[in-house]
Amino acid sequence: MKILITGGAGFIGSHLAEHLLEQGHSVVALDNLSTGSLDNIRHLLNHKGFSFVQEDVRNSQTLHVLVPQCDSIFHLAAAVGVKLIVEQPVHTIETNIHGTEVVLAVANKFRKKVLIASTSEVYGKSEAIPFHEDDDTVLGSTRFSRWSYACSKAIDEFLALAYHQQYGLEAVIVRLFNTVGPRQTGQYGMVVPRFVEKALKNEPIEIYGTGQQSRCFCCVHDVVRALGQLMANTDTAGRVFNLGTDREITIDQLADVVIGLTRSSSEKKYLSYEQAYGKPFDDMIRRVPSLERIQSAIGYRPEFSLEKTLELVIQDIKKRI
Repeated sequence: MKILITGGAGFIGSHLAEHLLEQGHSVVALDNLSTGSLDNIRHLLNHKGFSFVQEDVRNSQTLHVLVPQCDSIFHLAAAVGVKLIVEQPVHTIETNIHGTEVVLAVANKFRKKVLIASTSEVYGKSEAIPFHEDDDTVLGSTRFSRWSYACSKAIDEFLALAYHQQYGLEAVIVRLFNTVGPRQTGQYGMVVPRFVEKALKNEPIEIYGTGQQSRCFCCVHDVVRALGQLMANTDTAGRVFNLGTDREITIDQLADVVIGLTRSSSEKKYLSYEQAYGKPFDDMIRRVPSLERIQSAIGYRPEFSLEKTLELVIQDIKKRI
């Protein structure tokens, strides 16, 4: 099969491209390189089954050329990273909503199955732990720009489900929880590569807030394997799936684990959200997925432990610095 990946030069997109090529598929990666990087896919450029198109996903003309040539679409292109979202809210909203509008319209025109990458952010400040796919969302005030990302991705989900209900488009929605692994950059606020780089340099590790907020970190290799299985499964269209791990760890504990694995002399430094982002910031305390639905659909279970995943990240960042 020939598969289109929007955001194909990004962190997850590049790993997905690798995985699909290993499965014997051919891949077209579309990316405008705003947050993606050629370095992520440089090793794939000479692969006979891989091609790269540098273009914005919002360019309908380009999609009209690429989509008819492909059998299915993974739509991963989006504005990502808390820092980027806080600093560029207009870019976030326009990229996420309009990009998905274009992808769904063209996918529907040519009747191609599409997987929409959403986010655990859509659960907002819900305290119904663990999060189930049909739970209510609880978003914060519009004066906090971070919720614009959650809202934009929720609209993406509504639109994908509407195309499925109204036109019968095969659309699958996947809510990604914190995904980590090699090639991820801390440039846009991602906590794991930021912590690892500081630890390797024996510099203070900056923890935003109290550090008692918890997250569940899943290896990108587990994520891309599941994405491929969800696309291949004939019963996933019109459904929403959580994807991640349900092992919970506080950010403070994460810093301790990173310091231990890197044998670092780094100390922990606590910053208020306002110090970190230059403006008030609204955060959620816990974010834990229910994995019952995805386990039932494809037998999914994460294979990589947090420690193994962090070791992969550490080795990757060592090479870069």
